[in-house]
Amino acid sequence: MNPITRLQSRTAVLTDENIDTDRIIPARFLTTTVREGLGKLCFNDWRYQSDGSDNPAFPLNQPQSQGCSILVAGRNFGCGSSREHAPWALLDYGIKAVLCSEIADIFRNNALKNGLLAIVIAEEQHRWLLDNPGVELTIDVQAQTIALPDGSNVAFTLEAFARHCLLNGVDQLGFLLQHTDAIGDFEKQEKAA
Repeated sequence: MNPITRLQSRTAVLTDENIDTDRIIPARFLTTTVREGLGKLCFNDWRYQSDGSDNPAFPLNQPQSQGCSILVAGRNFGCGSSREHAPWALLDYGIKAVLCSEIADIFRNNALKNGLLAIVIAEEQHRWLLDNPGVELTIDVQAQTIALPDGSNVAFTLEAFARHCLLNGVDQLGFLLQHTDAIGDFEKQEKAA
């Protein structure tokens, strides 16, 4: 996992509410534990037509959404069943942050553990971002702020351990491995006691 300190990008917008994990990546694609290549399956049933060609009505297929790494999604993003494949697919697609007024807890936890910023913002700012696709934002993970085009900042919060892992580019296992010596010393002390 790469450290995430700042992210600057234009926004792509999906206004639909209640986008569940099966819509992010359909269950029939959950047969792999490899993350690479899942981006081409992200939003598969919405993104492509039945003949496999791009669906021109899908918002992320629009020219103005190309190259955007910040997704502003409708309320209750990531609801449904728990699957790490959903944040994996979004990351492999090129999305590095999801902003919403409500993000399903399990999805948010899975996202943060895998290096995808899942940020809950106030309804007022969320509505403005939904209504203004393509704006340039800067997300500062250290300061926990989002810089808006008018120069104002929107504050957000991340759980302290998730924030530490994101800033340092480690997942939970990586964090534990960083403390192998201390764990070994503790085990020796316990054995001696």
